[in-house]
Formats: sequence, C-alpha cells, structure tokens
Amino acid sequence: MTASTNKPSGSLLVAWQLHGKHVLVVGGGNVASGRLAHALTAKATVTIIAPRASLHPDIVSQLGHITHIDREFSGEQDLEGVDMVLCAIDDVSVSSSICTMARSKKIPVNVADIPPECDFYFGSMINQGPLQIMVSTNGKGPKIANLIKQKIEQAIPPNVEDAIERTGKLRAELRKRAPGVGGKVSEERMRWMTGICESWTLEELAQLDDSMIARLLKNGWDKGRTIPSHKELIQESTTTPLWCSIASSPLLSPLLSRGVITSFSAGLVIGLVIPYIRRH
Repeated sequence: MTASTNKPSGSLLVAWQLHGKHVLVVGGGNVASGRLAHALTAKATVTIIAPRASLHPDIVSQLGHITHIDREFSGEQDLEGVDMVLCAIDDVSVSSSICTMARSKKIPVNVADIPPECDFYFGSMINQGPLQIMVSTNGKGPKIANLIKQKIEQAIPPNVEDAIERTGKLRAELRKRAPGVGGKVSEERMRWMTGICESWTLEELAQLDDSMIARLLKNGWDKGRTIPSHKELIQESTTTPLWCSIASSPLLSPLLSRGVITSFSAGLVIGLVIPYIRRH
C-alpha cells in the first residue's frame, strides 16, 4: 500500500457555475437564508418553497429577487425544471424523501445536517469581489471551518480585489494580442502571466491602469516576453514626452495614420510657445 492510498479521502472542490440555473430552496429558516445567499451570489435563479410565516427576515428582504411558493414541499412536481435542490427543513423524514426524489431525477441535492444525503457540502465562504475561498471539513466540523475562515480573512490584503480585477484585464488584453487555445502560445501566455504575478506585489498589480497595461504588453510581451518591473514602467511614464503620449493615444492614432501628425505637432508646438512669448 502506497503513502497516497493511506491519506483520508476528501471532496472534489470546484467552483460550480450556477449563473442562470434554477435552484430550489426548501425551507425558510436561518439555514435556508444562508443557502439563498450562496445561490444569489452565484447569480442563480432561485425558488423558495416555505410558508410565508416561517420566512427568515433575510429571505423576506430578497422576495423581490426570487420566486416564493407559500406552502410546504408537495412532491416530485416541485422538482420539475430544477437544476439543484437545497433542503433546509427540520423534518428528517421529509428531507430524506426529497433527497431520494432529487437523486432519482439526477438533480444534485444538499440536505442540511445530514451529510450522507448530500451530493456536495457547503463550506465557510469568503467572498471579496472576484476572490472566493471555501474552507471545508467535509461536513465534520462546520464551526472549525468557520474559525479557519476567520484566520484566512485576517491575512488577506485590503487591495486584493483591485489586484485581481486589474490582472484579469491584463490577461484579457494579452489574449487579444496572442489568441489561441493550447499549444505553444498558451504555454507562453501562462509563463509570462506567472512571471508578472510572481515579480509584482499585490499593491503594484492593483495600480495597473489601462495605460500601464498597454506599456507592459508593449515593453514586456512584445519584446521577447520579458518581465518589466513596476518601477521601470513608472519611470517610463514620467520620462515620455507629452507629444509622444498624445500621439500614442488610441483615440488619435487613426487621425495620425492619415497624415495629420505634421499639422497636429505644429499646432501643439504653437499652443505651447505662444503663451511663453506672451509672458516674456
């Protein structure tokens, strides 16, 4: 027996894409409220089945964004067109029945507090914009997962959201410059992006504006896949002549390519010199 087979088994942790999918939440209490929050964060289309009088205040506040059926779960007909079932009621017998019906229809189901009747688990989640982190104990210690989550939250830098968003913009612009899936180009893109992320700090990545992204691609990717430092790009931006910055603008480049550059440059010089003459 190898060392790997001695390791305890776990779950496959994935980011499940629920955008536009139909999620059914059975129950209206505190646990159901948490399930609803997760589903809405994932941009799912949500239906809740529970008597109106039993709804948690947080669920009531979301009634304008979900479909609410004011009654108890009534049978298989409630599962028609459903892509996922989240059961959060206190009745163990009914919960087991719902689980059986969902599985017979091959619908993934989670039954709160009954791990054997869960096709997947909910962990302690951290959601900070594009950053999502889940801590799971495979249903064995939810409170421990929550404590670990709190420690992770304390270690996350305050500007991580901006760093992720701007790095995503850089990655998207790189794919436009070097399109293709698989093969050498994908390997080069991945290697270059990895180099940027490892060489730049999160604070520096968060400062990537559109102009800096353009210079980074021009001075890095286009020139032998090098990795310019943040300092080098900042220094370049402060030493680039004004007319060069204007001439490189995407808005003006079509005009300049049609021969307007001479008159544009002359006009720029006159605009700068005349005020100087008047002052002297």
